[in-house]
Amino acid sequence: MPVSKNETCHYVNHFGERCHAPVHSPDSKFCYWHDHEADKSASDTSARLEEYARAGGMMHGIFLKHANLENLNLVKMDGRQGFDLTGADLYRANLQNAHLFNIVLIRANLMKVNLAHANLHCAHLEESNLLGVKFHDTKIEHIKTGSSIIQENQAKELEAQGEYKQARDHYEQAEEVYRNLRKASENQGLFNLAGPYLRSELTMRRLQMPHYSVRRFYSKVVDLFCGYGEDPLRVVLFSLLLIFFSSLFYYIFGLRFAGEYQVFSLHNGFEENVIFFFECLYYSVVTFTTLGYGDFIPVGFSRLVAALEAFTGSFTIALFVVVFVKKMTR
Repeated sequence: MPVSKNETCHYVNHFGERCHAPVHSPDSKFCYWHDHEADKSASDTSARLEEYARAGGMMHGIFLKHANLENLNLVKMDGRQGFDLTGADLYRANLQNAHLFNIVLIRANLMKVNLAHANLHCAHLEESNLLGVKFHDTKIEHIKTGSSIIQENQAKELEAQGEYKQARDHYEQAEEVYRNLRKASENQGLFNLAGPYLRSELTMRRLQMPHYSVRRFYSKVVDLFCGYGEDPLRVVLFSLLLIFFSSLFYYIFGLRFAGEYQVFSLHNGFEENVIFFFECLYYSVVTFTTLGYGDFIPVGFSRLVAALEAFTGSFTIALFVVVFVKKMTR
């Protein structure tokens, strides 16, 4: 039975736009590119897809499962944005040596896609399934994967529903995706890109641990303290908070200056209390940096606070140097 020339593809994208390509066969309601049953393993598939794309065919939701797309060139030279393959299914597709600069693959299925030696610069990969993607020598500078990947979002939803075992499985998958992205970034020398992926990788590893375990608590503290060594500004913020709150303790429990005991009191004048607070702040900075001028002396409970602040301060300063040097030498 021949295909009617007037019969067009039934695929409709999320904007309500319909594909106008002719149906692939009498038994199908879809064109060749949207037909799940059409074989796309032929050697000329890349050339045919390039022709379809440059002729203005709808690229949303095209089905390229197991497709042979080696050396595919989908670079749009006359536009700020590349071809839009939102929602496309490229499961296990072969995209070796493909040129995909600035391509849009939002919400696409890229599971186990072979992207070896492909150019993926500036690609939009938000909400895409990147599990098992082969990034061997793939150019991934300025790729956009969003603030979180699909496995991470699914894990959080499952956790909210009480499905903890399934949530851990998805966190494990998310860890694998972030690890692959981090390794690919490092291999390309893109350490500014690798840093956030490392942090996300370690976060996913933490979320797989039992909720009230020591390991999870320790991992969370390291994240808050320095972002797993990727955020020196967190160390600075922690230092400022420690100095400020320590000064409040000194303000309340008192210090000794020139043999005279000083402490906050409602009986003191406003100006006197304000001056004493800044003196406590000064003493907190001196204690944190372990300078120890000796002009102020802690008394009572202030001694314990001063000892803890001095110990934490020396450790924090050393950590900041390590994290800062690590970031600057990349």
